[in-house]
Amino acid sequence: MRIHNSFIPVDGVGETTERRMWENGVTEWGEFRQDRAPGVGATTASRIESFIDEATERLDDGDSAFFDRRFPSGERWRLYEDFRESACFFDIETTGLSQERDDVTTVSFHRAGETSTLVQGRDLTADALREEFAAADLLVSFNGKRFDAPFLETSFDVDVTTPHLDLMYPCRTLDLTGGLKPIEKAVGVDRDGPDITGRDAVRLWHQYQDGDEDALETLVSYNRDDAANLRALADEVVDRLHRATFPQAAGHGDD
Repeated sequence: MRIHNSFIPVDGVGETTERRMWENGVTEWGEFRQDRAPGVGATTASRIESFIDEATERLDDGDSAFFDRRFPSGERWRLYEDFRESACFFDIETTGLSQERDDVTTVSFHRAGETSTLVQGRDLTADALREEFAAADLLVSFNGKRFDAPFLETSFDVDVTTPHLDLMYPCRTLDLTGGLKPIEKAVGVDRDGPDITGRDAVRLWHQYQDGDEDALETLVSYNRDDAANLRALADEVVDRLHRATFPQAAGHGDD
């Protein structure tokens, strides 16, 4: 589902009105006419037309922040298809759960088919983080809004302001609950790397600090898999939400 299929950012257009418009053949912005949108009053129609005018220009400019502000929080998954290729899928590892007492050990980023990792004591710096986030139009994480992003902000005094799709919430909409790995298994996303846990990740970091370079290699591989697999999970979750939300679009307006 693409942004141009959506009317819900407009004040006065809720889920029911938007669905009614789709059912009446108005499945994308270019098809909107007031006489083809039963139940849409003149004031709302004027708002829709104004929104389409501005949103078309913003979409052409790749202004993801505009749509992040305009879409209801539960519908921001609709940004994914338009900004997937410029998205940054990211994941962090830490020595514990406390932002004040524990440290970030590695941060992995997956974009455009490539994965990179920053490591504490080597290249994990505030400037490096800012550069990674600034290069993305959309961040994608799992539980990153509650954990990863705040942890980085506290630990490195950075502001993570790039529009952020946290897949944990769309997963819940689909009744996919639990941690990242159980959800990956539930939707058929396979892992090629080591089968370890967050507790193992802490142990591996301490082993590395004691001089075990192989432990760091294993930790980085695990972290990189977390980041890279977010792409496959996002593809699957957004496709399921698309089919559940926008069945009228099959073969129409969703290319």
